[in-house]
Amino acid sequence: MSVIKKLVTLLRGSARELGQSMVDANATRIYEQEITDAKASIGQAKTELTGVMAQQMQTAREIERIKADVLRHENMALQALDKQKDDLALEVAARVAALEAELQAQTEAHAAYALQVSRLKDLIRSAEARVREHEREIGIAKTTESVYRATQSISESMGASGSKLTSARESLERIRKRHEELADRMAAAEELDAEFGHRALERKLAEAGIGEDPKVKAQDVMARLRARRASLALPAPGAAGPADAGASAA
Repeated sequence: MSVIKKLVTLLRGSARELGQSMVDANATRIYEQEITDAKASIGQAKTELTGVMAQQMQTAREIERIKADVLRHENMALQALDKQKDDLALEVAARVAALEAELQAQTEAHAAYALQVSRLKDLIRSAEARVREHEREIGIAKTTESVYRATQSISESMGASGSKLTSARESLERIRKRHEELADRMAAAEELDAEFGHRALERKLAEAGIGEDPKVKAQDVMARLRARRASLALPAPGAAGPADAGASAA
């Protein structure tokens, strides 16, 4: 029997945990439904309030009617007394007493309805204020939950894309290394060409004074130009020619 009791207790505990987990998972939805139910109850209370207010209005009209009836009967009783019809005046007075008793009952009922209306209005206003407060809280709760979901989604996305970003960085690093290797190869090729290739031979000839020197070629060009100028007998800039000398003598 003790084993059976423990099994039953275990099932009850499992059911409680399952129910609690379901409540926790749907807390926002349950909260919203409770607010909806509260608003429906407030609507029902307003409907009942209109009924009480209608009865209050009816008693108010009934009070005014009874007051007018009492005044009319009092006038008739006075008229009977004026005509010395005391028996008739007594009957009318009895009717006035009955009307006054009815007036008293209607006045008390009207006061009771007024008190109920006032209390119901206070309760409805209080309930509506609490519902508005809960609606603000559920709005904040939903926003917070959305932020948590977005944060979790971003975290998961970053975690999932972390390997992709790492792979992309590795690819860029491989490309950079390949470019550096190509640059090193080109520099090495230039160095080998300067040491063993055609440019190496030209450098060695220049160092030995063999071959054409650009400076020498430039001096040859200048000498050729001077000789040509002398053959043409051109006066040097600033020097006076034969015509200029004759003009000076005159």
